[in-house]
Amino acid sequence: MAMPVIGVTGCYEPAANPDKDLPRWQVKMPYIQAVLGAMNAAPMILPGGATEAMRPAVIDTWLGTIDGLLVTGSPSNVEPHHYKGDASETGTLHDPARDSYTLPLIRRAIELGVPLLAICRGHQELNVALGGSLHQKIHEVPGHFNHLPDKSLPIAEQFGAAHMVQHRPGGFFQQLMDCDESLVNSYHAQAINHLSSRLQAESSAPDGTIEAVTVRDAKNFALGVQWHPEWGYDTSETSKAIFTSFLDACRARQLNKIATPESMAVSA
Repeated sequence: MAMPVIGVTGCYEPAANPDKDLPRWQVKMPYIQAVLGAMNAAPMILPGGATEAMRPAVIDTWLGTIDGLLVTGSPSNVEPHHYKGDASETGTLHDPARDSYTLPLIRRAIELGVPLLAICRGHQELNVALGGSLHQKIHEVPGHFNHLPDKSLPIAEQFGAAHMVQHRPGGFFQQLMDCDESLVNSYHAQAINHLSSRLQAESSAPDGTIEAVTVRDAKNFALGVQWHPEWGYDTSETSKAIFTSFLDACRARQLNKIATPESMAVSA
């Protein structure tokens, strides 16, 4: 049987020197390695770039092809106008090209029941796509700690274990892993402020930051996590459980597409 196909969102990278280089859409390797290594699945990078008029058809074509959607993290911030937030400080890194396609892509994936795993920025995008808002700098909110690592450390240590998260009693992670808490990494400045009414908070950091959510009305697997399970996908029990559960949902969709291909067709 063919591998499940996992759509992986990309980030737009402008040309450093437009006279000598070209812009590109890129995905950092840990996400690709997790899809290959944790899921034994085939990653398919989903780049933006379609015109606004073309975008709905492109999104529906992707979602009719893939068996699951992985919305990745990124150093950039979601532009605050998407959630009626205050203007960002000068110099804040944004990726409007990514925003323009990931937000409608998330909404359409949920509508069509495509399994969805949203990580870090993806977790934040999930909240914004469904009507929630963000803190731009969680460490500046009274009562919250700095969720960014020491960037002078080697990259693997930056993504090392940072703090515990508490799981909702009887919620997703208790059912998945039969545990009350998990040790996770932490690498973000943005965080959920007002939670979308369509989302259920599943895990929180000691300072109350929402670290994981599920979609209340989802037709399929739909999980957002603020931490980075792609780091330690083969060593962390929490990461293993997340990717195994996501894979099970993707395989089920793949089998359903094979059995009833007409039922998976996306109408224009």
